[in-house]
Amino acid sequence: MKHETHQNQFTSAKLFNSQRYIHSLIVYFLFFGSGLVIGISVSFYLKDVPITLKKKLFSFQPSPLIVTPKLNPPPSQPLNLPSNQQPQQRVQLNNDRRVENNIKTKRVGRIGLTDYIKPPEAMHDMNDEELIWRASMVPKVRNFPFKRTPKIAFMFLARGSLPLAPLWERFFKGNEGRYSIYIHSQPSFNGIAPEEGPIFHGRRVPSKRVDWGEFSMVEAERRLLANALLDMSNERFVLLSEACIPLYNFTAIYTYIMNSTKTFVESYDEWGPVGRGRYNSQMTPWVTIEQWRKGSQWFELDREIAVDVITEPKYFNLFKEFCRPACYSDEHYLPTFVTMRYWWKNGNRTLTWVDWTKGGPHPTKFARTEVTKELLNQMRSGIQCEYNGEPTSMCYLFARKFLPSSLDRLLKFAPKVMMFG
Repeated sequence: MKHETHQNQFTSAKLFNSQRYIHSLIVYFLFFGSGLVIGISVSFYLKDVPITLKKKLFSFQPSPLIVTPKLNPPPSQPLNLPSNQQPQQRVQLNNDRRVENNIKTKRVGRIGLTDYIKPPEAMHDMNDEELIWRASMVPKVRNFPFKRTPKIAFMFLARGSLPLAPLWERFFKGNEGRYSIYIHSQPSFNGIAPEEGPIFHGRRVPSKRVDWGEFSMVEAERRLLANALLDMSNERFVLLSEACIPLYNFTAIYTYIMNSTKTFVESYDEWGPVGRGRYNSQMTPWVTIEQWRKGSQWFELDREIAVDVITEPKYFNLFKEFCRPACYSDEHYLPTFVTMRYWWKNGNRTLTWVDWTKGGPHPTKFARTEVTKELLNQMRSGIQCEYNGEPTSMCYLFARKFLPSSLDRLLKFAPKVMMFG
């Protein structure tokens, strides 16, 4: 009896342990199955998540204290495409952007000195002070690191339009790249100039009022020089009026000026009342009466003197204060200034023919009927002078004072006498 009792207890314990083992096995199986289901679900979900989002979810993010700024642009937004097409589409987009960037690079190319040496627009919004400062920048290196064709700056000091523009157009034709044009008209000019062709369009500079005989004439000349100096290719500078004409063709004038060893500012010592009689003793000691000079307003300068003229303040302000009507600064300032500072490189004569034989404050004016071949030939070779140390009869390259009515006669004689048009 005792043995049977012991046997029953052993059987009961064994049955209990078996049930406990089966229960544990079922629990483990449930945990394993749940994990497997979750894993499969997550893998299918991640398969459809964009790569960029995976990087954001599972990539390591550095501490904010040591974050460095990103140099690359943010990635583009993923397209709503099927998962099996996204990699191919992304590669295509990257290729397209790479091609676009290459095209932009080829289009821009190398800039170098292009923007600096490009001739600026004549019209700008700089005031005189800013203009002078900008124009005074002079390179110290004499050899230019780019191809440079020296040009002549033709500077027209005019009241309004250029009535003889058709003649000048024929003169300039075919010589592009060897000249520049600048026009200083009165601010009141309305801009209507039907006689001016395309080469004069956009060539007016910002201007201020100019009064005859006043220092404003010198300021206008200085303003023209400063604007012309903005073009690094301008080497020589000629001042003209709307009543001036060329006496030779462009090639002859260009060669004459560019090959000259001298500049052309008329300067002489006039002892009479219209010379030394205009001197103001308050200019002493900076300008003495022995240094006082007179000459034609119409000049030709090289680049060195032109830069000095626009930047030198002492003589400019001295003449502005002490040379007032009946002292005419446009007849005394440059002749005195150039003689004092550049006497060794000045030819002491003007290149512009003018007739003062009738006397008075203004030169002779030539109307239509007065324009003849004989008159033009006299202007071209009527006197003797010196050029580069040698005698010559080619002394005047320009002439004035021609009225608008003379245009048709000038156009008629230009091919036969002046050899252009």
